[in-house]
Amino acid sequence: MSYDYLFKYLIIGDTGVGKTCLLLQFTDKRFQPVHDLTIGAEFGDRVVTIGGRSIKLHIWDTAGQETFRSITRSFYRGAAGALLVYDITRRETFNHVASWMEDVRQHVTHNMSIILIGNKCDLVRKRAISKDEGEMFAKQHGLLFMETSARTCQNVDEAFIETAANILEKIQNCVFDVSKESPGIKIGYSCPRGEIGGRYGTITELGGGCCS
Repeated sequence: MSYDYLFKYLIIGDTGVGKTCLLLQFTDKRFQPVHDLTIGAEFGDRVVTIGGRSIKLHIWDTAGQETFRSITRSFYRGAAGALLVYDITRRETFNHVASWMEDVRQHVTHNMSIILIGNKCDLVRKRAISKDEGEMFAKQHGLLFMETSARTCQNVDEAFIETAANILEKIQNCVFDVSKESPGIKIGYSCPRGEIGGRYGTITELGGGCCS
């Protein structure tokens, strides 16, 4: 399938927060509650449409264990967007968000679009971090924010698409110079070379991905 732009994404965060489930839900529309721990990184992709532009997302789901941290860092370079995920039922995963964010920003461009994701929001009775607390942290650190459930699909597509829309807006505002090789962004075959600017409108989607 032809596309206007390709964006490289990362999914990062502690082990067990649902990173792989989010990827499978977004790319394959399926929930897999039990799976092997990610070793290094896993990959998925999907094409979405934002304001008439076809955007192909190349998504790397990275391991959360400290053992694989050095391997994970090798995937940071050349990424345009990241989903930084914590589990709303486990306080320690939220406490580690600042460390993950600092790690990413040491290895990527400061213009990278990062969305903070509070996953497993379907587990209301087990909630340990309020939505307000997540929103406040995101606002303080200049991040997008959303709560998701990979199990029920709540906000899964929206999280990936909102991040892509933010990257596209940066392209249109010349934050990224796509006439050069911008980190994590490539111009596709169907994008008219002279028509990079212009504001996007409504968001629709092509293809599909749902996990907690």
